[in-house]
Amino acid sequence: IICFFQVIGAALSSSVVAYGFGRINWPGRDVVFGLVLATLMLPFTVTMIPLFVIFQKIHWINTFLPLTVPAFLGSAYHIFLLRQFYLTIPLELADSARIDGCSEFGIYAKIILPLSKSALMVVGLFNFIFAWQDFLGPLVYLSDEKLYTLAIGIRNFIGRRTEYQMMMAASTLITLPVIVLFFFTQKTF
Repeated sequence: IICFFQVIGAALSSSVVAYGFGRINWPGRDVVFGLVLATLMLPFTVTMIPLFVIFQKIHWINTFLPLTVPAFLGSAYHIFLLRQFYLTIPLELADSARIDGCSEFGIYAKIILPLSKSALMVVGLFNFIFAWQDFLGPLVYLSDEKLYTLAIGIRNFIGRRTEYQMMMAASTLITLPVIVLFFFTQKTF
């Protein structure tokens, strides 16, 4: 559930923001883009406590909401990746669509998105792998064992048992979806 919503949220929001940074001229665009890139330097451990306090005040602790909703606000890395891809698309395509009367959203939806399927697949794949192996986020926000992700579940499994063969079998099963996904999306890379 978490991986699905994070992939959808990151692909939708980051692509729209990247289009705004890469294809639309507006005052202060480069300054704002620089600020977005500056957020890449902030590790999660720096923002973890303020985010926890915010999510606690809006009663999102012990739900999947703090793990899924922020993906719909865009990721600086994905915005940068998609913006760089959008800059490679010729401006003449958008200019010809404007001459035909297409709006900016129409240009984005009918021209840019179909041309950027491979870049969006890369964003989705990176986000899936990040969400699948995320340990710290679910550890901070989830306290009910029924809501634990696989990364926390395997950690609890290790803590309760010393049967290493069972732990290795569980680790292999957890890694298997990522390996299968990589083989299906290998052409994208």
